[in-house]
Amino acid sequence: MDFWKIIFDLCMGFGVTLKLFALTLLIAIPVGLLFAFLSMSRFKPLSWLMKTLIWVVRGTPLLLQCIIVTFIPSVLLKIPNKDFANMLHLDGVNDLQFVFVLVAFALNYACYFAVIFEGGIKNVPKGQSEAGQVLGLTKRQIFLHIVLMQVIRRIVAPMSNEVITLVKDTALARALSIAEVILVAYEKVNKYAVLTPLLYAGIFYLAFSGLLTVLFHLLEKKIGYYDVT
Repeated sequence: MDFWKIIFDLCMGFGVTLKLFALTLLIAIPVGLLFAFLSMSRFKPLSWLMKTLIWVVRGTPLLLQCIIVTFIPSVLLKIPNKDFANMLHLDGVNDLQFVFVLVAFALNYACYFAVIFEGGIKNVPKGQSEAGQVLGLTKRQIFLHIVLMQVIRRIVAPMSNEVITLVKDTALARALSIAEVILVAYEKVNKYAVLTPLLYAGIFYLAFSGLLTVLFHLLEKKIGYYDVT
């Protein structure tokens, strides 16, 4: 058993894990904020539609959502995955599978983030906005300079939990043959008939989750200034 070859392959797999993690956050955070505003819309049909979507997504397994997304081109659009990959100018079906997983992950976490954002916005005292109006600020200025930082202060803890959960959820991508770190570890276990590659994969997750925990703790301390009681 070549120890360094295993570590190298696990690093490559963890690179895929980090890619899925980063792209999911990059998409899910702004989309989640949009979903939150749509959910709070005064136009009731739109608000109900958004709340229903969030309820469905949060109430079904992420793995099931990944599988359903993969069937959209072939079942709904009647386009073979290979042809669909060519339409998107992807290198092959493997890249298309990654896109499918990314879409499912981004939609899933956008819905979870939407609930967190909505709760954070609603928990800011209305007096804060009213004070901004008295000072002659526009709605945009009130949101950016008064509401936003207080919202961020209130959502750091629940957001940190979801982000760390996302790190672990990336392991679900192996079900669609995405070569993330757990799938690579499984392949090494089958090849060498030892369990240590799974242990190494666990260490990767622990190290990254620990780093994120420290970063969120520092962020929470830094923006504690904006905590208004």
